[in-house]
Amino acid sequence: MCTTCGCADGNRYIEGDEHNPHSAFRGAPFAPASRPALSITGITSDFSPQKSAQGDLHYGHGEAGTHAPGISQRKMLEVEIDVLDKNNQLAARNRARFAARELLVLNLVSSPGSGKTTLLTETLTRLKGRVPCAVIEGDQQTVNDAARIRATGTPAIQVNTGKGCHLDAQMIADAAPRMPLEDNGILFIENVGNLVCPASFDLGERHKVAVLSVTEGEDKPLKYPQMFAAASLLLLNKIDLLPYLQFDVERCLAYARQVNPTIEAILISATSGEGMDQWLSWLETQRCA
Repeated sequence: MCTTCGCADGNRYIEGDEHNPHSAFRGAPFAPASRPALSITGITSDFSPQKSAQGDLHYGHGEAGTHAPGISQRKMLEVEIDVLDKNNQLAARNRARFAARELLVLNLVSSPGSGKTTLLTETLTRLKGRVPCAVIEGDQQTVNDAARIRATGTPAIQVNTGKGCHLDAQMIADAAPRMPLEDNGILFIENVGNLVCPASFDLGERHKVAVLSVTEGEDKPLKYPQMFAAASLLLLNKIDLLPYLQFDVERCLAYARQVNPTIEAILISATSGEGMDQWLSWLETQRCA
């Protein structure tokens, strides 16, 4: 269960197993990780939202950073530790396997409609014949994006999460062996469109890459700080639309650096091609690192 939103992964399936109720690739709840007994102290016994002078309510100030009706801050912390401990063990295993094969693994995160699939297809088209690539596509339902990726000639596998709002390390461990991954290549993981939950789940990637379109508003890094704090690179996408929008690029970048002073940024448009060379250069630098 995701302690941010309460989503479960019981409906998860990998493409090809959606009609098999006994598939080994369907989701199962995480087993608690083996660890010493919890010692959580300093938890307030009562929780109520903070209130501003204007009457605004803020539920993120508790020790768990969130609120769920009928569940204490302590219980939410215990659940989060159980889930993330197990996920992080699996992610470390994924990372070691990827490193042994010198694979650059990137976790592309964004809100729905940011243009990351279009950006990814353009990237793959330009890399074709130069760098071996593969893609794991995450969505709640459909295989539409995987079909778009395969149309570029790149191997792709769809991972549908059902009610889940993010990919996790187990899903990547299930999907990666089913793909023709070449050593010293790039594995792109396109996460479920969501700027909240994917920030908390390590998949074994080397970097999270946040894609933010100029149609979304420049204050997104402040509204969803955990995601931008977790990302190594910000791709500010759809800049070809800037003449038609009231979007302050410098303010957006300042907000991103406010929550993550080390984040890199590239202004890009898959439609016009602006910034694509810089993005490909960044990929090559990371691949050779």
